[in-house]
Amino acid sequence: MKQKIKARDAYLKAFAEVLSRIQQTLKGSRPDVFPIRMYVAGGAALHLLTGARVSEDIDAVFSKRVLLNEEIEISYRDADGRARLLYLDRNYNDTLGLLHEDAHKDARPVDIPGIDKTLIDVRVLAPIDLAVSKLSRFSDQDREDILLLAREDLIDSISLRKRAEQALAGYVGDLNPVRNSIAIACRLIESAQPRGRSG
Repeated sequence: MKQKIKARDAYLKAFAEVLSRIQQTLKGSRPDVFPIRMYVAGGAALHLLTGARVSEDIDAVFSKRVLLNEEIEISYRDADGRARLLYLDRNYNDTLGLLHEDAHKDARPVDIPGIDKTLIDVRVLAPIDLAVSKLSRFSDQDREDILLLAREDLIDSISLRKRAEQALAGYVGDLNPVRNSIAIACRLIESAQPRGRSG
């Protein structure tokens, strides 16, 4: 199922430019490696899904190992004329936080203007997996992001609890802090949604 995106025009143009630079890097690679899937997470995914909270970095992982020899960053101006920066976070790693084992399989394709899908197949984490990914760190910003997804009616507490508990099955270590985060997040979601819509 294709994901409708709500990103602001200036951000989307800058995002497309970052991807275009990645695409240029990939040209000349063996044709049998394409398309390479790019899974977008973090604040970039949140902005693509909701149009809110513009993030400077793009957190993403790829289905193949991608060799990028230089930093990729784009300067642009938002609708208010404010100078902004958007860059690919080359240090992002999704193996150290909570993530469901099917998150990449369930990520939704998005159309990014000017990007050749035969080279890069751009996917954004499903809203439920984006919310789950925020539970292990669970900073104030992560809580706000989960609330935003709930207010946009993209997640509910029952689905979040189920997906997060399934994700926990693949982790080792002290799981109690994450279980506590799950409980708090579910209460936040329920408080953000009208009665009868928590599941």
